[in-house]
Amino acid sequence: MARSFLLEILTPERSFFSGQVTSLILPALDGSYGVLAGHAPTVTAVENGVLEYCTVDGRWHIAAVGRGFVEIVPDAAVLLVATAERPSEIDSKRAERAMARAQKRLETLPVSQKEYGFSQGALARAKARLAAKAKARRNRKS
Repeated sequence: MARSFLLEILTPERSFFSGQVTSLILPALDGSYGVLAGHAPTVTAVENGVLEYCTVDGRWHIAAVGRGFVEIVPDAAVLLVATAERPSEIDSKRAERAMARAQKRLETLPVSQKEYGFSQGALARAKARLAAKAKARRNRKS
């Protein structure tokens, strides 16, 4: 059996997940970041994107997560993120509308720095939701 570690995924609204996992793949500033049991202590930023983790029963789970931070120690990882959603909780049509609105705002000039940052974040969150939903659909088919 693969070595495991405790994974906790927390948002301001809820404890999204708490349990033993064998691996974790999270969206970081410079791409995907993989974690296994015994990982060196690290603190890093989490970006909007798709998070994957494998529970000790060998099942992979997918989530769309918002920005935040992760603290990793050899026997645990704690993610503090703005949002975390399972593919079953994501409304694809709503995410597509949010993505279209954000893209339209970004194409409209002039935009303030604040509006630009807000629109970039909204676009990234919508893309993460759609990517998580699509990945879950592909995994069910294989």
